[in-house]
Amino acid sequence: MKAAASRTANDGMNGGALVAGFELPPLAAYVHIPWCVRKCPYCDFNSHTAGPELPEEAYVAALLADLHADIEHVQGRRLSSIFFGGGTPSLFSAKALAAIVDGLERLVGFAEDIEITLEANPGTFEQAKFRDYRQLGINRLSIGVQSFQADKLKALGRIHDGSEAIRAADMARAAGFDNFNLDLMHGLPDQNLDDALGDLRIAIAQQPTHLSWYQLTLEPNTVFWSQPPQLPEDDTLWDIQEAGQALLAEHGYRQYETSAYAQPGRQARHNLNYWAFGDFLGIGAGAHAKLSHADGRILRSWKTRLPKDYLDPAKAFRAGEKQLTADELPFEFLMNVLRLTDGVPAMLFTQRTGLALDVLAGPRRDAEARGLLMPDPTRLVATAKGQLFLNDLLQSFLP
Repeated sequence: MKAAASRTANDGMNGGALVAGFELPPLAAYVHIPWCVRKCPYCDFNSHTAGPELPEEAYVAALLADLHADIEHVQGRRLSSIFFGGGTPSLFSAKALAAIVDGLERLVGFAEDIEITLEANPGTFEQAKFRDYRQLGINRLSIGVQSFQADKLKALGRIHDGSEAIRAADMARAAGFDNFNLDLMHGLPDQNLDDALGDLRIAIAQQPTHLSWYQLTLEPNTVFWSQPPQLPEDDTLWDIQEAGQALLAEHGYRQYETSAYAQPGRQARHNLNYWAFGDFLGIGAGAHAKLSHADGRILRSWKTRLPKDYLDPAKAFRAGEKQLTADELPFEFLMNVLRLTDGVPAMLFTQRTGLALDVLAGPRRDAEARGLLMPDPTRLVATAKGQLFLNDLLQSFLP
């Protein structure tokens, strides 16, 4: 869907002159379910320990009201993907999730080949429940394994064991899911190279279509931040990264993003839209959104964070929003697209931001001279060195 943008700075409300070629990007939706059985010590997501009963009905009603308030941002587009994240969305019943899916379809509409992903933890797997999820239209699972080893799972505060994680993959297939991701961490407390590769081999043996494989980092406002565990040395982390990537490639998992690997044609469409600076609605407690408008405005917004406040009818769903300026857009765009190992066509910069490609000329030359950006006029793509030093690469494009 295209919207030719005005050439005047007054009409282009992102703070700079727009050029012809701006397009409304594909639209996705992120739905946040904020409850977990237990808060993990490394987790900095907006998640909260569930009580004896979840307020499913009230939360679904709030989600749909939240969505209705954001309808103005849809601008005639249909959803290309939906991602249920958390928290642990699989704590919700199939009936509750069906009401959300139905509401999204009724209020926004779906592309014919829509991808609908649900995050789930092995400890919440029930085959009958997951068969119901599949029947209501959810066609992709993302299973939070993190590790298959008992000592590592204990250190991470996970509630499942390795055998449950393996059974979860089996049950996903039995429930009709032929497309699923396994979430796996490395660089875990006291982990060595053999431990890390052992986890990866077990994950590969489950034959997921997609693997998210990323290094544990210590984030502020987590238990691990205030009580840091003993993590592997940098040399070990480097060995794990190199050997793990080689193992994944050997088994047909191609890296397409910093921490994402997929079998051919099985990249997560929701993730690709996000990293290509596409648009996404964000509904639910603490959900974030990025939304473009035909007049050139690009907004980032975020919702009320605490579930009790989100469910309070006296309080607004939206906690805040920021309109991106022309000075901020190059960094915002490249912060996303340069995580993709193949980068993006250079023309996508204008299509997604409404700015002329020339505004990147100076910083591009600098990044190319430092060996961080490929000297290809038709694409924006990091070199292998640029992928390793992505923060250094992005410094060239700071406003």
